[in-house]
Amino acid sequence: MSSVPRAVLISLCLAALLSACGGGSKKARKDQRYIAQDVETLYTAAKQTLDKRQYRLAAAQFDEVERQHPYSVWARRAQLMSAFSYYVSGEYQESIGAAQRFLSLHPGSREAPYAYYIVALSYYNQIQPVNKDQKITQQALDSLGELVRRYPNTDFASDARLKIDLARDHLAGKEMEIGRFYQKQGLHLAAITRFRTVVQQYDTTSHAPEALHRLVESYLAMGIPEEAAKAAAVLGNNYPESRWYERSYKLVQRWVPEAPRKAG
Repeated sequence: MSSVPRAVLISLCLAALLSACGGGSKKARKDQRYIAQDVETLYTAAKQTLDKRQYRLAAAQFDEVERQHPYSVWARRAQLMSAFSYYVSGEYQESIGAAQRFLSLHPGSREAPYAYYIVALSYYNQIQPVNKDQKITQQALDSLGELVRRYPNTDFASDARLKIDLARDHLAGKEMEIGRFYQKQGLHLAAITRFRTVVQQYDTTSHAPEALHRLVESYLAMGIPEEAAKAAAVLGNNYPESRWYERSYKLVQRWVPEAPRKAG
C-alpha cells in the first residue's frame, strides 16, 4: 500500500465530486512568475491553494516547487500533488504527464502505485461513447492492466480490476456497433468478423450473448445454416436463459429443423 497521505487518498476517491467544483483561473500556469522562495514556503502555499479547491492554480504552484527545487524531497512530493491537482481539475493529459514524470524519476518509490493509478484514472475518465473512437479506452485498459500486474495486492489494483471489466465491455460495445452497421448494410462477412471478435476476445462481457445471436443471423443470411446452428448451440449452452437464445432458437428451427431441440 502506498504511503501517500490518507487525506490525498480520500480526496482521490471523491475526485468525481470534487472535479465539478474545480475552480481557479485557467491562466494559472501562465501567470506564475518566477519569484525565488524557499521550498517549504512554496509547497505550503500550493497545499493551501489545493485545500481551497483552486486546482489549476495549485497544480501550477506544485510545478513551481519542482522547478525551483528539483533535487529536494519536496519536489518529489510536489510531482504527485501536481498530478493529483491536474486530475481533479479535469486536465487529464497534464495529470498523466506529471505522474509519468514522477515514475521516470522515482520508479522504485513507495508512491509509484499511486502514480500509476492516477495515470490509469486519467485515461479512464476520458473514455468516449461507443459511437466515438475508442483509442483512449484501449489506453485506459492498458494502464489499468499495468497497475494490476505491477501492484496486484494494493487497493489501487482492486479498483483497477473493476474498471478493467468496464473498459472491456466498452470495447466490446464498439465492436458490436460496427458489426450491426455492417449487418444492416448487407456486409455479412465483415459483420461476422466483428461479432466473432466479441465472442473470442470479450466473451465475459455483457455483449457476448447478442454477438452469438448476430452470428446466427449473419450466417443464415449468407446461406450457411450449419455455422448458424453451431453459434446457436454455443449460445444455448452458455446463456440458456438469454432472450438472444430465444430468438436464435426460433431462427435456427425455421432454417435447420434437424438442429437439436431447445432443452425443457
